[in-house]
Amino acid sequence: MYIYNEVDQRLVDDRVTQFRGQMQRFLDGRLSEDDFRPLRLQNGLYVQRQSPMLRVAIPYGTLSSRQLRQLAHIARTWDRGYGHFTTRSNIQFNWVRLHDVPDILAALASAQMHAIQTSGNCIRNITCDQFAGVAADEVFDPRPYCEIVRQWSTLAPEFLFLPRKFKIAFSGGEEDRAAVRFHDIGARACLAADGRPGFAIYVGGGLGRTPMLGQLLKEFLPREELLNYFDAILRVYNRHGRRDNKYKARLKILVKDLTLEGFARDVEAEWAFARGGPNTVSDESFAAMEAFFAGPSYAGKVTDETEYLTALQSNRAFARWVARNVAAHRQPGYGIVTLSLKKTGMPPGDATASQLDLAADLAERFSLGEIRVSHEQNLVLPHVHRSDLLALWAIAAANGLATPNIGLLTDVVCCPGGDFCSLANAKSIPVAQAIQERFDQLDYLFDLGPLELNISGCVNACGHHHIGHIGILGVDKNNEEWYQVTLGGREGNRAAIGKVIGPSFAAAQIPEVIEKLLAAYVATRHEGEIFIDTVERVGLAPFKTAVYGELHGPHH
Repeated sequence: MYIYNEVDQRLVDDRVTQFRGQMQRFLDGRLSEDDFRPLRLQNGLYVQRQSPMLRVAIPYGTLSSRQLRQLAHIARTWDRGYGHFTTRSNIQFNWVRLHDVPDILAALASAQMHAIQTSGNCIRNITCDQFAGVAADEVFDPRPYCEIVRQWSTLAPEFLFLPRKFKIAFSGGEEDRAAVRFHDIGARACLAADGRPGFAIYVGGGLGRTPMLGQLLKEFLPREELLNYFDAILRVYNRHGRRDNKYKARLKILVKDLTLEGFARDVEAEWAFARGGPNTVSDESFAAMEAFFAGPSYAGKVTDETEYLTALQSNRAFARWVARNVAAHRQPGYGIVTLSLKKTGMPPGDATASQLDLAADLAERFSLGEIRVSHEQNLVLPHVHRSDLLALWAIAAANGLATPNIGLLTDVVCCPGGDFCSLANAKSIPVAQAIQERFDQLDYLFDLGPLELNISGCVNACGHHHIGHIGILGVDKNNEEWYQVTLGGREGNRAAIGKVIGPSFAAAQIPEVIEKLLAAYVATRHEGEIFIDTVERVGLAPFKTAVYGELHGPHH
C-alpha cells in the first residue's frame, strides 16, 4: 500500500495545526458558527442529531494493521468504543466532542490518515473494488490509479468549491465490484486491442433524490491521460453546474441537461487544451506508484491443505463460511476472506474497538498486515492461504466476525439513519435488525441464495437503497416514520435502479413485507435462478400482489 513521503506527512500535520487554531477560535467565540461550518466540513466534522460526528477517509478502502489499531484506539479513547464503516469505505465516529477533534486528527496523522475532503462540495474519498490487486478476474490493479487521482485532487483549489460533492470510483475486474455506474465519474479497467492499459469512463451516475445510471462517455481512455481527462470533466462541471439549487447541482443533472453528446463535446474541447500537458502521467510515474502496490511474492508458504480439506467435508459451519465469505484469489492456494460486520443484533457496519484490534491481529497473522473495507460495510483480508482458513475462522467466529452471510439477505447495507443523522427522515438500524432477527436461519438464507437488501433513512441514499435487489427508504409522513420499498436494483455489470412497488409501510410491517416478497420469489423462481433475475424476468406484478393483496394493517 502507499506510504507517505515527507511532503504527504507535512501536509496532514499542517492541516491538523491549522484546524486546531480554527477550533480554538470557535470555542472561544471568536469564530461564528457560519464561519466555522465550512472549516469543520473540510475536515470531516459534522454536527449530527446526538453529537458531533467525525468521518475519516480510508482511501480506496485500504488499511494497514497499524492504521486499524489506531482507529480502535480512537474509538476507545474519544468515542463510545466503536466505529461505523460507511458505503463510501470511510469510518465514522458518532460520539466525538468538539474540543477533542484536533487531538483525534493528530492521532490519525501519526498513522498516515486524515479526514480531509470527507465532506463538502469537493472530490470525496476515491473508492475502489475491495478485491483490487488480488481478484481472480482482474484486468489490472486500479489502486495505483486511485492513489494518483487522490494526490491530484486533495486540496486542489479548483476542486474545493464545486457546485456539489463529487464522487469517483475505479473498478479493476471483469465484474464491476465498485458500482462505478453510480458515481459522478466511474472508471473501469480495460485493455486496448494492442494491450495498452486504459479505462472505460462513465459519467453522471448517482443516487440520492434523483437516481441515475452513469453513461459511457469514453470507451477507451489511455491511462496516461487520466488526470487530463478528469480535469476536463471537472472544468465543464465547474463552469456549467448549477449553483443556484443544490438539488440540481450534481453532475448527473448537468449531463442530463446538456445530453451525453453535448457534455461529451464540451469535455473533448477542454481535453484538447490539456491533452499531453503537465498532468500527463509518465510511464516512470506509473512504475513508481505501482511499486507501492506490487503485493507479496507468496513464496515460501507451507501449502499443506489436508486440515482445510478435511474440515470442508466434516465441519458444516466452516464449509458454509467458506462458501459465502471466501472469494477466488488470483494466486493458487489463496483466498480472499470477508469478515462480516452483519452479525444479527449488531448495527450493520459497526465494529467495536476490540473487533478492530482483532481484525488487525488477524491481518498480521494471516493476511500480511493488510485490510480492505468494502462498500457493503464489511472488512476484507486479501491474502489468506487456504491452509490458514480453519484457524482464522475459529478466531473470527468466537468474536462475532464470521457470520456466513456475505451476499445473502442478512448482509444488510444500512446508513446510520435517524438514530444519528440529522438529515434522516426515519431510523434505519432498528429496521435492519428486525429483518436480521426475522430471517436469522442459515438453511433458509442459503436456500434463498444471493439477495442484496439496502436501507436508507432519507433520500440522500447513503444506504444505496436504489441498488439493492430489495431497497427500503425511510420517508416522513405527517411526522411519522414510514418505509417505501423498491425492487429490481442491482450493481455490477448489469447495473439497474430499483422501482417503487407501491405505498409505504410502518416500521413494524417491514419484516412481514420482506417475507411476502420472498414467498413470491420462491413460488415463481426457476431452478437455480437468483432473486434479482426472477424480478427481472417476471416484473413487479407478482410481488405487488403478494404484498398488497395479503398484507394486513394500514399502509399509506
